[in-house]
Amino acid sequence: MKIFTSAQIHELDKYTIEHEPISGLNLMERAAAVLTQTITQLYTPTMPVVVFAGPGNNGGDALAVARMLAEKDYAVSVYLFNISGSLSPDCTANKKRLQEVKRLKSFVEVIEEFDPPRLEADMVVIDGLFGSGLNKPLAGGFASLVKYINASPAQVVSLDIPSGLMTEDNTYNVRANIIRATHTLTLQQPKLAFFFPEFQPYIGQLRTLDIRLSKEGTEKLETNYTVVEENDVRALMLSRSLFAHKGQMGHALIIAGSYCMAGAAVLAARACLRSGVGKLTVNTPRRNTPVIQTSVPEAIVQNGTEEISFAEAVDTEEYDALGIGPGMGQSEQTAIALIAQLRRTQCPIVIDADALNMLANHRAWLQQLPKGIILTPHPIELDRLEGHSADSYERLTKAVNLAKRLQGYVILKGHFSAICMPDGNVVFNSTGNPGMATAGSGDVLTGILTGLLARGYKPQDACVVGTYLHGLAGDLAAHDMGEESMLASDIIRYLPRAFKRLKE
Repeated sequence: MKIFTSAQIHELDKYTIEHEPISGLNLMERAAAVLTQTITQLYTPTMPVVVFAGPGNNGGDALAVARMLAEKDYAVSVYLFNISGSLSPDCTANKKRLQEVKRLKSFVEVIEEFDPPRLEADMVVIDGLFGSGLNKPLAGGFASLVKYINASPAQVVSLDIPSGLMTEDNTYNVRANIIRATHTLTLQQPKLAFFFPEFQPYIGQLRTLDIRLSKEGTEKLETNYTVVEENDVRALMLSRSLFAHKGQMGHALIIAGSYCMAGAAVLAARACLRSGVGKLTVNTPRRNTPVIQTSVPEAIVQNGTEEISFAEAVDTEEYDALGIGPGMGQSEQTAIALIAQLRRTQCPIVIDADALNMLANHRAWLQQLPKGIILTPHPIELDRLEGHSADSYERLTKAVNLAKRLQGYVILKGHFSAICMPDGNVVFNSTGNPGMATAGSGDVLTGILTGLLARGYKPQDACVVGTYLHGLAGDLAAHDMGEESMLASDIIRYLPRAFKRLKE
């Protein structure tokens, strides 16, 4: 699924109007019908409705929704804000239609003074003040109105996007002047801002409603942002030959664990094996050997020269992929061994955890990383690599620039993990849940990615398939056991079911 900018949303509306063909007013009517149907599913006519409509097309949507709700016997009061004395043509047309409805409780067109209605807990506010075209923070009377609505106990339904929230970049926005919706009913596609954690309190429960915008127009519009869906992942899955043997299924190497951090190596190793790899070697300090051999008997253990840490690069000629970083520690000796390892490794590489932090402490080393490398930072690790970011949009921009600069892949982990490609495109993952916010979850992802690379997946496909599988296994685990008690090992336990679902 594509994610469009505010300019592209306007372009798609225009394309639909011209090529369906359909008038802008009738397209607004179609959108309002879908919005109204959803609102009636959420709230009964016993709850009074107060509609706040702005002067643009978002306000036109709100007026059309008000008319349809009134015709369904909802007690609807409408406030149309026409401060500048200039409504959009479709908003003007819906104003006239609304005024002809006899069942409407009240209609007030606000031109100068505004006496706000009392908003109670048993009331529904329809927020149709400003839509996806907003490009500056709300101020003055509209900011005051937003604060008034947010301070009320009423249920708030935002049409398309909460008023005050901009579609993409909110770096300089005033967050106190953004509607905090109970429900956001967005049209056709989610907006980029919806994928950033700091705006979840403003969006509330999100529903994406299909208003049948042009499929042809959607296909023609190019965008840098997409959301991966299950069928996309299915198309990338590799099959096994009937006569396959372990030598054809890849040999992975995981360098992980320092003394007292053997668990990270165990989790990465188990996840790697569960991802279909034929053979796995785990390079870990000598003191971790009994733990690895007991916990992961299917893995080959390779010891380094040191008892408690990784201290010397190893030959990787016989391996098909390398995963490095979980639980390694960050001593200077380990850091020197890390860059030596990265320089001499010829197979695909996944870098995570301590390996990322050591690169952050030696940023000049980033220039020596091979093309096609995969980095899997969480937000704090990305900030260490690229400097502090004011918000998620700036952080995502930095992750994209890092992927382009390295000509590699950066998986910025989170609820919607962002897979940043070397060509500047971003694929948001659509699986996963808060139960996966637990120690070791990132080590599991490293193991999955390493296994898929060794198995023969291209780096781009491994990133998409691996991240999706990781989240899907977490979702299946959460479905059976809930989110609160989930462990990283539960994600591994549900990987077979995740693979099975995608294969069926």
